[in-house]
Amino acid sequence: MMKNSTVYDCSIIELDKHHHAKGNITVVENGVSVPFCTKRVYYLYDVPGGESRGGHAHKDLYQLIVAASGSFSVTLDDGKVKRTFMLNRPYQALMVVPGIWRTLDDFSSGSVCLVLASEKYSEDDYIRNYNDFITFKTI
Repeated sequence: MMKNSTVYDCSIIELDKHHHAKGNITVVENGVSVPFCTKRVYYLYDVPGGESRGGHAHKDLYQLIVAASGSFSVTLDDGKVKRTFMLNRPYQALMVVPGIWRTLDDFSSGSVCLVLASEKYSEDDYIRNYNDFITFKTI
């Protein structure tokens, strides 16, 4: 558990991008472009205008968040400092470490949010209440 993690432990990672006349390709490989072993991949799409996603933290899970299409913003909060990242390039990923509250919003029409996660889904890893998150960070 990374109770002492801060928003400054999270950063944009440039993924391997190859340009071709017939279109671009971005490659994501465990241990190369992903600093953890990916055990789960999911994506969010058709998020209605004005809606937000996330609104939780993880105790142990690392994530890479990619705007595979369109754009959206990710606000990270470590209990003391907030940072907002605009994701709008499919060859950039936001690395989010455990112990950080995240909220995704401002989804453009047709956007697709791709998430690569270090662990399979476990409800026990989630902190879904912000006050519980603050308590987690201070214990």
